[in-house]
Amino acid sequence: MNEFVSYHSSENYAIIGINNGKANAISHEVIDGINLGLNEAEKNNLVVILTGISGIFSAGFDLKVMTKSLESAKELVTKGSRLSLRMLSFPMPIIVACNGHAIAKGAFLLLSADYRIGVEGDFKIGLNEVQIGMTMHHAGIAIAKARLSEVYMNRSVINAEIYNPKDAISSGFLDVIVPESELIATAVQTAKMFAKLNPIAHAATKLRVRKHHLENLKNAIELDLNEEISINH
Repeated sequence: MNEFVSYHSSENYAIIGINNGKANAISHEVIDGINLGLNEAEKNNLVVILTGISGIFSAGFDLKVMTKSLESAKELVTKGSRLSLRMLSFPMPIIVACNGHAIAKGAFLLLSADYRIGVEGDFKIGLNEVQIGMTMHHAGIAIAKARLSEVYMNRSVINAEIYNPKDAISSGFLDVIVPESELIATAVQTAKMFAKLNPIAHAATKLRVRKHHLENLKNAIELDLNEEISINH
């Protein structure tokens, strides 16, 4: 797709891989690459597997962009929110094969997928925005509300609690964890199972189940566009 995002397809699934440095940061180029991969998968009715690099799915937005200016940060955050909106309403199933750490936007991508497979180990998963001085944006709150129980929503969004992979299942960021050596094989096996779903019924049911949350997220993105992003150092 581009130098930061790879795309490989098989008979009934496509693997979109993020590879952007040590933090596997979510930049404009990464979002563009993911969107190109989603275009291709949608065109060919393929289940999507989104994955990162060994030890890290993503540590969040590209800090170089986020610290450049408030306008620059807002532009990237908005683009990330729109990617989540697209993922949550995507007609084919989306699986995240989470290779390890998933922080901030990395964790929001987990909350934007249909099924999340993590790996065992000493990894950190969660939303650290408040911890690093960012007032949580409206879209982030909307995504978290859609996928986390109220107890964990408060703990994760307001208190910036970070979880290990096992606790990330309880909190709602992951569905299962496997040894790292089995991650992609498990994701492929799951994708083949999801490929047996009726695609029209899956797409229509997803939209029906998430209708209220998708409307809230669209409204939240508009609210964020009309407000200054708040980053306190």
